[in-house]
Amino acid sequence: MRHLQTGTAIGLWAIVVVTGIVLLTRYSLGPGRAATPPARWPAASAVAPAANQATLILIAHPRCACTRATLGELSLLMTHCAGRLSAHVIFVRPAGAPAGWADTDLVRSASAIPGVTVTTDDDGVEANRFGTWTSGQVMLYDASGRLEFCGGITAGRGHVGDNAGRSAIEALLRGGQVVRTSAPVFGCKLFADGTTHGKEVVPECPK
Repeated sequence: MRHLQTGTAIGLWAIVVVTGIVLLTRYSLGPGRAATPPARWPAASAVAPAANQATLILIAHPRCACTRATLGELSLLMTHCAGRLSAHVIFVRPAGAPAGWADTDLVRSASAIPGVTVTTDDDGVEANRFGTWTSGQVMLYDASGRLEFCGGITAGRGHVGDNAGRSAIEALLRGGQVVRTSAPVFGCKLFADGTTHGKEVVPECPK
């Protein structure tokens, strides 16, 4: 009887462990909601595109742990394609957030990347203009203001390493053969579900 109970307990424990692994893997590799950015640079944007080269926009939540990997990939991208693009990292801040709320290590890390300009987006106004829902969303516009790429630059949530998004952007900037113009974006949601006008900003992202 005792052996039967022990065997049952071990079996239940194994089921719990396997279920947990499956759920974590699904979460890690499950993409966020894709953006619907304008095909041309939005004229109303307070962010100015580069005059004579491509401009990359990265929309992020300053407290999204998943976005750390995206910033690492952006740093590589800026190194590999130095002189070919300028980049803006736009951190969304909810209305009424206290002073210093967006002063995080993610913001400081983005500010330290050469060629990157960091902007705070109060109440997600710019994120709305670029049709963005998920932290880590990247858009690349060419020198004429035409959208060339929309998606993520990691292979999963918090995954650092070679990925289809970064490779596609590098190919576009180097004038090579372009095999894709989009990629899944992996990160926490920027806005609460079910909102329309204004898109209520999520104050905290899960760690």
